[in-house]
Amino acid sequence: MGSKEVKVLVIEDNPLILDMLVKNLGALCEVRTATDGGDALLKIVDEPPDLILCDYKMPGLNGRQLYDKLRGREQTKRIPIIFMGSRADIEEHLRPLVDGVEDLIAKPFFIKDLVRSAKKVIDRLTLDKMQKSSARPGVIQGRLEEMSMMDLMQSLEIGQKSCRLTVTRGAETAEMFFGGGACKDARIGKVEGEAAVFEAMRWPDGAFEIDFNVTPTRTTIERTTTGLLMEGLRLTDEADRDAVDTASS
Repeated sequence: MGSKEVKVLVIEDNPLILDMLVKNLGALCEVRTATDGGDALLKIVDEPPDLILCDYKMPGLNGRQLYDKLRGREQTKRIPIIFMGSRADIEEHLRPLVDGVEDLIAKPFFIKDLVRSAKKVIDRLTLDKMQKSSARPGVIQGRLEEMSMMDLMQSLEIGQKSCRLTVTRGAETAEMFFGGGACKDARIGKVEGEAAVFEAMRWPDGAFEIDFNVTPTRTTIERTTTGLLMEGLRLTDEADRDAVDTASS
């Protein structure tokens, strides 16, 4: 799940695509819309969103022109943007843009792929907002029901964060230590390293705390965070298949 605290502006002149994006993003964030570049610019200046999803070809200003205007304003130049456009427009007009561009999505696309890309940014922005509003400096708290282990780990990696992630579920506690976004160390009781990470990834619920005042003191994990996530998913799928086979035999 995402956070209604994160405000996303979707700019798309095709009403069918716009409607699908609003419906699919609505569970993750607060969604506002614009159907042309001029209207979008006015809305962004009036109330800057946290993230912009922007089509390249629009009436009025195109995506590149809107980008240039936003980057020329102090209050809007740091807003992250995900662009949607044809492969030709991406290569010719959008590929050279780097500053603040989170992703380039080629049309036609699957809505789920765009939502997946947006969710990574929304999760990262959610963590940033939680950190800024935290009652304890450098410490944020939440629940896995709101933000899963996978979402947390991806957000810490993308944000290149250094911290201690503590997750409590019943009588069990998992501690994971990140340095520059990489999970360097983990433990659940006597289980350490990658095995502890893979076990924690299977927890569907629990309370988490991220302390940005703590950094790793040792290294028990060599894989990248992405590598850990991929292997953890593979092991989970394998365990689920084994459980089905056992139940049906």
